[in-house]
Amino acid sequence: MLGILVYGDNHFIVSGPPPDRKTALALARHWSVIQIGAETPAELQAWTITSRAFREDLEWAFVIPGEGETSAAVAALLAELAARGVTIDG
Repeated sequence: MLGILVYGDNHFIVSGPPPDRKTALALARHWSVIQIGAETPAELQAWTITSRAFREDLEWAFVIPGEGETSAAVAALLAELAARGVTIDG
């Protein structure tokens, strides 16, 4: 499954099942801080960032408030997903 995890002014296109709130927060924290050589914790290994995806393939969305505002492009994508019936959690 593909989805989008939005964290403030940052976002990640993610391969994996829809996360619960605790996991979404852990993923956002893990991916927001660059840690060279760090391994992904076992409980987060079901999710990976993907660099290529079609918006039509996104099946879930999770929005976490953070610093900065969501970009207009990401807000438009979230609106498109909602119009398609994709649940946006947060």
